[in-house]
Amino acid sequence: MKIHDLRSDTVTKPTPAMRKAMADAEVGDDVYFEDPTINKLEAMSAERLGKEAALFVTSGSMGNLIPLFINAGRGTEVITHANSHIIQHEVGAMSAIAGTLPIAVDSPRGLLDAKTVEPYIKPVAYDLARTAMIEVENTIGGICYPLQSLKDIRLLADRYALKVHLDGARLFNAAVATGVDISEIAANADTVTFCLSKGLGAPVGSILCGSKEFIAKARTVRKMIGGGMRQAGILAAAGIYALEHHVDRLAQDHTHAKLVAQALDQTGWARVSLTDVETNIMFFSVAGVPGKKVVSVLRSHGVLCSGDGDTIRLVTNLDLSSEDIADVCRRIGAIDPKEFVQ
Repeated sequence: MKIHDLRSDTVTKPTPAMRKAMADAEVGDDVYFEDPTINKLEAMSAERLGKEAALFVTSGSMGNLIPLFINAGRGTEVITHANSHIIQHEVGAMSAIAGTLPIAVDSPRGLLDAKTVEPYIKPVAYDLARTAMIEVENTIGGICYPLQSLKDIRLLADRYALKVHLDGARLFNAAVATGVDISEIAANADTVTFCLSKGLGAPVGSILCGSKEFIAKARTVRKMIGGGMRQAGILAAAGIYALEHHVDRLAQDHTHAKLVAQALDQTGWARVSLTDVETNIMFFSVAGVPGKKVVSVLRSHGVLCSGDGDTIRLVTNLDLSSEDIADVCRRIGAIDPKEFVQ
């Protein structure tokens, strides 16, 4: 039985053409600014996002940590959503390494807005931690930020002299899904990260974008935390290939996700919100059934997914063809609800 892996879009393998681009990459020592393929990727990324400069980093977590370190830091607070990646999935690095405190805000669908955020901004006082940054994540749980919400948050931050960081791990998904140019989205943040190793299908790496002054500082912090690489152009070549060939095809992943969500909705046993399936991520639950049990049942049908508590996550990706998705839908439809209680 063929196994379909929908645990994440991080499980994708480089395509043959991407592997060839990696093998053919011209390289040099990036710590000396001498890797031409790294330089090309960084310039291409900055231009795409409408920023002055960019830096190749090993992961999205590193790409988020560096602006937290530089633009927030010790004795400060960062306002972010309670479900944000920097709180939930980065091993407490924002406090342990950057020295800043997360102020977790709960709001519907993972989306912040200026009205909700403003009460959490601290007044200036000698005995209070200084609010330094607002962090937003786009997409968050596969859901896209409305452009106006980002603009309102930018205006709020400017009013209080705060920085804005955009964790755009799946920012290209958001741009494709909403039809808004990625540079227009990025314009509302001082610093932006995006991942090459998720929906874009590269094996390693993320990009951090910002001003020239910020990126110069970021390069130093990257070195300090062990992120300085040498002939990294082999990896950058995969990123270049991804940006040139894998952006528009994200729409196919979004279509596939909607098809899988519809198949779940038609079972009668899955609880899924179709309106929340905006990109390539969907969540569902089965009433009264622990997530681990649901994961086990789907695995027995050759569909890999991930579960947290009672919630199950499925993510479509580059390695899943339309035929694969049709097969996934058939297998989901064939599951007997009695399997969840056996």
